[in-house]
Amino acid sequence: MRLKPRYETVLKEKLMESLRSVVPITAIVFVLCFTVIPVPTDILLMFVVSALMLILGMGLFTLGTDLAMTPVGEQVGSAVTKSRKLWLIIAVSFLVGCLITISEPDLQVLAEQVPNIENSVIVLSVSVGVGLFLVVAMLRILFKIRLSYLLVALYAIVFIVVAFVPEKFIPVAFDAGGVTTGPMTVPFIMALGVGVASIRQDKDAESDSFGLVALCSVGPILAVLIIGMIYNPENSVYTPVEIPSLDTSRDLGEMFVEALPEYFGEVAVALLPIMAFFFLFQIIKLHLKKDTIIRIVVGFLYTYFGLVLFLCGANVGFLPIGNYIGRQLGGLDFNWILIPIGMLIGYFIVMAEPAVHVLNKQVYEMTAGAIPKKAMSTSLSIGVAISVGLSMLRIVLGIPVLYLIIPGYLIAIVLSFFVPPIFTAIAFDSGGVASGPMTSTFLLPLAMGAATACGRDVVTFAFGVVAMVAMTPLITIQILGLHYKMKSRHAAVQEEVGDSDNEIFEMEDED
Repeated sequence: MRLKPRYETVLKEKLMESLRSVVPITAIVFVLCFTVIPVPTDILLMFVVSALMLILGMGLFTLGTDLAMTPVGEQVGSAVTKSRKLWLIIAVSFLVGCLITISEPDLQVLAEQVPNIENSVIVLSVSVGVGLFLVVAMLRILFKIRLSYLLVALYAIVFIVVAFVPEKFIPVAFDAGGVTTGPMTVPFIMALGVGVASIRQDKDAESDSFGLVALCSVGPILAVLIIGMIYNPENSVYTPVEIPSLDTSRDLGEMFVEALPEYFGEVAVALLPIMAFFFLFQIIKLHLKKDTIIRIVVGFLYTYFGLVLFLCGANVGFLPIGNYIGRQLGGLDFNWILIPIGMLIGYFIVMAEPAVHVLNKQVYEMTAGAIPKKAMSTSLSIGVAISVGLSMLRIVLGIPVLYLIIPGYLIAIVLSFFVPPIFTAIAFDSGGVASGPMTSTFLLPLAMGAATACGRDVVTFAFGVVAMVAMTPLITIQILGLHYKMKSRHAAVQEEVGDSDNEIFEMEDED
């Protein structure tokens, strides 16, 4: 079946965009492999194949998001808000939050890493947490509550609860906030916010359409902290990442062929609840035209195959090489080199996150180009570079995660009272967006390998890297907001001065 010419053009654009995103991190790994860290040929070949899968997968995924996830989210958000029935808004928001979180592939990865607690307990608790906080986020938009006030209250509760949780469990809990807002959750929830805010006609509706991801990131943190209080899992055991050994090219092919069915099933389970919810809502409420339905179904298919390729590549090829590089760098006499190399990797790897492209596109469209994609991308990259650098510093020196997390969130919340509200909402959304599958399948294994080589407890010091990646963009994006605010103020002053000069010249002419 041949694609329509318009789809072919858009797909080429998406593939070029994903190529530009993946090539830099691939180049960095290549440079490391040929200089500082000699890597076995079989692991390097797995990485190369995986990089190609990431490029194709991300291209298909972002096209599918444009065709299906975003329109569905906007339609559902707009429809429930137009109903003016508060119970319906609350019920749909809670149901969507739970369903889409259960469908998040990264949540399964997190659940497997939490020691001594059943996967189903983690998955259900986190999904309920996201569902409840999506309700809070929707009500915030409807009742025009300032986001910064809510964030102050919620993070105050989070850090109070932290005092009653075992120290080893804290990094995992904060990682949960970043991991669960991944490639499935972010496009749908962000579009839902746009749909709800579109009903409002006031000047703040635009900025209030952001912030849903920010609030939904708090739910998993609180849920996992509460589980930690109940189960008190003190004896955390780390299972080392198994580095595969391949003898022939046939073995290499078999690695991917054997892994693909797992991800076909995993992503199918992830997408089916969302598709079922959409078609049920279509029958009851939406009544969209046939052409629109066909486009959305095609979009779901692109999303499905794209996410399968992306997750397979990230887990099969990126995870082992990330862990191997971390072990080798951490074992060097000059293991401080982990810090600059980690910062370099962090700067470029964030652009390989599928949901980052969704965020950048939505910010650009909602602000009519006032916040350029380049400014957003650079601010995100700087934030993630700092976070990975701090994570490596934490491993080398043995710094507890709270020593960095508490000041970081304090700075971010203080900044929220000085920047335009839209930048606060975008900043806290970007934290959840930046910490996606690339973070959990490359940066987390990198930190695990480094912690093992440095003789640190892996659960205490490697976990927390996702939380750091989710935190620093909150500061860098808001600093961008401060710059934007000062620039706008300067432009307004210049305009006033210009108007005054014109008035003087007019008076002189009259004389």
